[in-house]
Amino acid sequence: MTDIQSRLISLGDPAIARHSQRFFKTGPGEYGEGDRFRGIRVPQIRAVAKEFRHAAVADVIKLLESQYHEDRLCALFMLVHLYKKGDAALQKKIYDLYLKSTDHINNWDLVDSSAEHIVGAYLFEKSRKPLYTLAKSRSLWERRISIMATFHFIRRNDFDDTLRLSDLLLHDKEDLIHKAVGWMLREIGNRNQRVAEEFLQTRYARMPRTMLRYAIEKYSDGRRRQYLSGEI
Repeated sequence: MTDIQSRLISLGDPAIARHSQRFFKTGPGEYGEGDRFRGIRVPQIRAVAKEFRHAAVADVIKLLESQYHEDRLCALFMLVHLYKKGDAALQKKIYDLYLKSTDHINNWDLVDSSAEHIVGAYLFEKSRKPLYTLAKSRSLWERRISIMATFHFIRRNDFDDTLRLSDLLLHDKEDLIHKAVGWMLREIGNRNQRVAEEFLQTRYARMPRTMLRYAIEKYSDGRRRQYLSGEI
């Protein structure tokens, strides 16, 4: 057991753990099936990640392999910090290790707290072909990584790959992908509504309803009604 894990264990709360197991859908057949929780709130996990922010990458990767959800989230917070502070060689190492560890990045909060900061940041000035490989993966979490990584691009007003990946994922069967794609389309719309609407107007009728609702959440009431009633 590492010092980091000992610190996390000391913060565990069984009541919070029981709630988290329900919230993150850990029952049979659910997306988080079998995941285990210590029962630690996110601000506390962030505090532990900060406390051990100078840990070696090898130790952080071991933590990422833990059976406990909060350990993995802490590891990802630490990897994001190490990536931001690292030189090019360390950033490549973290990116490569991240993509080799996707079996452990296996819930939406784990993806959403890390994909843009590691995968998106690494690929911003490189070929983005790895995102398209991820988008075609059988793994729900790798597909979510692909679209969520583009949040890094969106923040820099670079929308093309988000739109292309949204097309690839338009008919995905998983609700968690519908939400992620809709969220990223909404973020584009927050910055450039014309670009978002050009995409939506030719696709909204074929979109899963959840994806559309997320995408148009910030539109005016009247515009939302037009989309939802098919009057565009």
